[in-house]
Amino acid sequence: MGKTISAQREVQLIDLGRISYADAWALQTKLHRAIVERKKQGRDQEQTIGQRDYLLFCEHHPVYTLGKSGKRDHLLWTPQQLAERGIEFYAINRGGDITYHGPGQLVVYPIWDLEHFKTDVHWYIRSLEEVIIRTVGDLGLHAVRIKGYTGVWIDGHPMRKICAIGVHLSRWVTLHGLAFNVNTDLHHFDGIIPCGIQDSDKTVTSLAEELKQNIPMTVIKKHVQRHFEEVFQIELIPTSLP
Repeated sequence: MGKTISAQREVQLIDLGRISYADAWALQTKLHRAIVERKKQGRDQEQTIGQRDYLLFCEHHPVYTLGKSGKRDHLLWTPQQLAERGIEFYAINRGGDITYHGPGQLVVYPIWDLEHFKTDVHWYIRSLEEVIIRTVGDLGLHAVRIKGYTGVWIDGHPMRKICAIGVHLSRWVTLHGLAFNVNTDLHHFDGIIPCGIQDSDKTVTSLAEELKQNIPMTVIKKHVQRHFEEVFQIELIPTSLP
C-alpha cells in the first residue's frame, strides 16, 4: 500500500483551450521538471508543503501520439495521408500504445506530486477512471472498467471506449493523463489501431455518439472539475499560466 496524505490540497487549474500538442507537451515538461527539481533539492516537509500542483485542461489540434510501449505499425495511415488530413504524429514517453487527440476531446493533464496524495500508481489510474465514470454517469450513461485494460468503457456489445489514459511518473510526479471523447470526430480513429486493441468486440465512442447530441465542452469541464475534486479530495483553483 502506498503512503496516503489525507488533508485536502489546493491544485492550480489551468484551462489552455485549443492548443497544439507540442506546446502542451512543452508546458507539461516545464511544470513537471520544476516540481522534480524542487524535490531533488530537499525532501523535508517545509519544502514540499508550498509546492504547487497543476491540473491542465485542453483540446488539441488533430494528432496521433504513440506511447513508449506502443508499436509503430499501429499507425495505419501514411505520412502523406496524415498531411492530407492535417494530423500530426508524436512518439512520447507516456505508457500505453497509440491514441488520437483532436477537437471535441477533453484532454486532462495532472502535473502533481503523488506524495501529496497517495504513492500508488494503480490507485492513481483507477482514480482517473473514476472521474470519468462519474462524469458519464451524470449524463445517464453506464461506464465501466474492463479487467486488463486501462481506460473507461461504455458497457454493451461491442464495448465502446470513451476515455483513454496514459501516464508517466518520475519521482512520483505525474505527467500526461486522460483523453475523454466528448464531441470528437471518430473517423480519425480509422487511421490507427486505438490503444493497440484489435479485439472485434471493442471499439471507440464519444458522448455525442452515445447521446446523439453534442454536449457543450463548458458543461463537461464543470462535471470533470467537480469529480476531480471529489475523487482526489482537492480544491481546484482556476489560474493563469505560471
